[in-house]
This record gives sequence, C-alpha cells and structure tokens, in this order.
Amino acid sequence: MTKGKHITVEQTGSAIGRPELQRKTLVGLGLTRIGRRRQLEDTPAVRGMIAKVAHLVKIVGEK
Repeated sequence: MTKGKHITVEQTGSAIGRPELQRKTLVGLGLTRIGRRRQLEDTPAVRGMIAKVAHLVKIVGEK
C-alpha cells in the first residue's frame, strides 16, 4: 500500500437481509464474510463507507 495512514476493518455482522446499498458498501470495502479483515487507506471516502455500515463492521486498528 502507499504511504499514509491506514485503518483495519473487520466485518462483524451479516449482509443477509440488509438493503442492497449496504451489501454493495461491504463489497466495496472488500468485506464479504463475517470475520474478514481488510487494511484500507484512511480517507474521507473510506470513513464514509464505514459510517454507512457501522453496525456491521468494527475498526480493529489504525496506523
């Protein structure tokens, strides 16, 4: 990844039964199943996506 701050996000909730936009947001974050973690750049766009599905994910770490 490039230089700069990064954030690690883990999916904690299922996308089953959720609105399509929430499911697509999870896929956009690279999360497809419970327990999966992704390290992402800490940008306003990524923070906004996390906010949209905050009830389905948790922030594990920030660097």
